[in-house]
Amino acid sequence: MNTDFQKNPRLRAALHDWWTRLKDERGDRAQLRRAHDITAIILTPAYQRAHRRLCAAGWEVESNSPLNDRLAAIVGLLVHVEGDGDAAPARAMSARKPGDDRPAVSPLRFQRLLESPDLDALFSGLRRVLPLIQQPISIVALANDLLFWGDRVKKTWAYDYEWPAKKAE
Repeated sequence: MNTDFQKNPRLRAALHDWWTRLKDERGDRAQLRRAHDITAIILTPAYQRAHRRLCAAGWEVESNSPLNDRLAAIVGLLVHVEGDGDAAPARAMSARKPGDDRPAVSPLRFQRLLESPDLDALFSGLRRVLPLIQQPISIVALANDLLFWGDRVKKTWAYDYEWPAKKAE
């Protein structure tokens, strides 16, 4: 069983295919956008269809596994990503619009994301942050980061985020 989206090509392709088709599935997109927490995501038919599709591609996880909660968070958050690209999530959060010196996600808000005490808090914070990002981000990188969220991923995000320079006094 390889649940790593970056290392499992079938799983990665299924995730990308599901996300691409989601643009045409207005009802599913609406259900997932309205879901306010991970349990609400799991209870939607839209998530259950995505789950079945990913299971067929190699998501072999027991139904009571906490990894399924992480998958629900991934599905519930990817609906808020406008474009797939190469940018790491934290790098995209710190990107600035042309002519603007403020990052899409403020350093304070970003730090609060890193300090999220659990998956539900991280989901809630990212649900509010993702619509602020103005550039395409890698949906596979975001999915893997959520799947393996912990100290290692938090440190990677901290290094990837372009922290603003301290202003001279």
